[in-house]
Amino acid sequence: MTDIAALDQPLETFAPQAAPATRVRGYWRSVLYRLRHDPVTLVFAAIVLCIVLAAVFAPLLAPFDPYKESVVSRLKPFGWKEHWLGTDELGRDMLSRLIYGGRVSLLMGVMPVLIATIVGGLLGVIGGFAGGRVNTVIMRAMDVFYAFPSVLLAVAIAGAMGGGIGNGMLALTLVFIPPMCRVAETATTQVRALDYIEAARATGAGTITIIRYHVLGNVLGPVCIYASSLVSVSILLASGLSFLGLGVRPPTPDWGLMLSTLRQSIYVVPFVCAVPGAAIFVTSISFNLVSDGLRAAMDVRL
Repeated sequence: MTDIAALDQPLETFAPQAAPATRVRGYWRSVLYRLRHDPVTLVFAAIVLCIVLAAVFAPLLAPFDPYKESVVSRLKPFGWKEHWLGTDELGRDMLSRLIYGGRVSLLMGVMPVLIATIVGGLLGVIGGFAGGRVNTVIMRAMDVFYAFPSVLLAVAIAGAMGGGIGNGMLALTLVFIPPMCRVAETATTQVRALDYIEAARATGAGTITIIRYHVLGNVLGPVCIYASSLVSVSILLASGLSFLGLGVRPPTPDWGLMLSTLRQSIYVVPFVCAVPGAAIFVTSISFNLVSDGLRAAMDVRL
């Protein structure tokens, strides 16, 4: 028999219960979720953060004056009289110079990439969105720089301008503008052909408005990822310029310059001479792996 009491229940009681809707994460939430679950990226991001903080707070962390020389303390090994990383060819504390050298190396590694991202990205967006002759002129001008290897081009520009921190940064900026422009132009060309750009044009939106609200949001992702991968390259090139005497000038602490001045003493204190090279290697590989993790995290399909 049918239960008479059940007939008094509302119809919703007999309807099957709907499963709770799956929560769809937003794009940036998905990116953060992937980054939080990527231990390799988190570890090397922590290393990069420590290097940056050490450079920023160098006056507080350096145990000695990085410019103070001592004839009797030349080329001492690790741990000699509280000089934990030894001393260089002029008796200066290696740890202090390593910490202060991070300031210059990071500056020459980040600033050229930042300026090249702004200039090259702007040129690439203009060329990719305008197309036609504008694109041809901009991209053929960028192709001229591709006729030379980046290392030789940086050395040639820095050598022609006379070296120094400013000229070295300018040389690296000119080297990085063409690849940044090409990445931005490729991304903009792909976005320009999408339907919502045509819909924005149909509504009467101007070129500046379309670029600002519809193009940049889709171009900044690949541009920023590529820019993060160039930081390690910039650090290596800046150290190479300083090693050749075309970058930082003595007595300013710089990892590349420290390698150059210590190369004559490699048979006396080989481990002390290897410290600046180890700093360059760790910093470069850390930026590289963080860039790879960021690229993987931002490759999200909703």
